[in-house]
Amino acid sequence: MVSVIDSKTRSTPVFDNSKVTVVFVLGGPGAGKGTQCNMLVEDFGFAHLSAGDLLRAEQHREGSQYGELIRKCIREGAVAPVEIITGLLKNSMQAILDEGRSSEGWGEGQGRFLIDGFPRKMDQAIKFDETVCKSSLVLFLSTTEEVMLARLLERGKTSGREDDNVESITKRFHTYKSDTMPVIEHYTKLGQVAEVDSSRSVERVHEDINALIRDIFSRHSVASA
Repeated sequence: MVSVIDSKTRSTPVFDNSKVTVVFVLGGPGAGKGTQCNMLVEDFGFAHLSAGDLLRAEQHREGSQYGELIRKCIREGAVAPVEIITGLLKNSMQAILDEGRSSEGWGEGQGRFLIDGFPRKMDQAIKFDETVCKSSLVLFLSTTEEVMLARLLERGKTSGREDDNVESITKRFHTYKSDTMPVIEHYTKLGQVAEVDSSRSVERVHEDINALIRDIFSRHSVASA
């Protein structure tokens, strides 16, 4: 069941950002978010949460009261209601922290989370930072629509995802421009955005991102010393 967060009754975030590091990974559909997140999990022991994957899982969960609504949002390339996605993320983060991981960056309430494909709208950004956990960094993978379209159509040959088709992809591009770019602009003004050109090879992009993340953890170590 999705535990919806009521921002009217919560005045502080669920998780302490001095202990829990949250990195948002944003970029258009097909920018390479999932690929890079998987590599960062190996490098730094992050827990990787995909907003899209959580929604798809909830869509198919037996008895979900939000299944049909989520299905429509995915089909239309629209953004799911803020209460649903923030609730799914909060529940997943808590479940992972409760596992009691003992690797670097974990234990005694500490944790490291990569959240890709989120926040996609300003209301999601504000609600997550205010009620779940204040983010540390927004990793923005930038590339062209031509590159993203080619990658998505190639992925669609084997992914089985109902939104990996030209019609849905076009709608997703429109939603990304109208809803998500203002989020990136918002975090840019706060000095939290690191932009990386993801048109290049996976290896080159990974090198740049790896250096950015090392810098984040280095600064956290100094601050907590």
